[in-house]
Amino acid sequence: MKHVLVVDDSQTIRHELSQALTAAGYAVVEAADGVAGLERVAETQFAMIILDVNMPRMGGLEMLEQLSRDPKSSKIPILMLTTEAQRSTIDRARRAGAKGWLVKPVKLELVVTTVTALTQ
Repeated sequence: MKHVLVVDDSQTIRHELSQALTAAGYAVVEAADGVAGLERVAETQFAMIILDVNMPRMGGLEMLEQLSRDPKSSKIPILMLTTEAQRSTIDRARRAGAKGWLVKPVKLELVVTTVTALTQ
């Protein structure tokens, strides 16, 4: 079973994504911010990480940039899922290695389809 890490400060978003991805056959681990997300990455091997941009303690872009500097985690596909749609923010994420960008609100089916495509 492939593990997916969902990092978002919204408990509701984490719960909804977790339910949808679990129903699609993924094992889901949740984290409320980038600090907790990095801790989870150190504990488990993930097939995919879904990151929000704006979170307390450490945002998604900062977490993404830290992951991209680590040879062990730099190969994990990252999907940004956020309300942010500024070109400069998207470009920064792509430079750091993000494989996709979805803007909230988003249909859960689209998230599952995107995760499936990126974890093949």
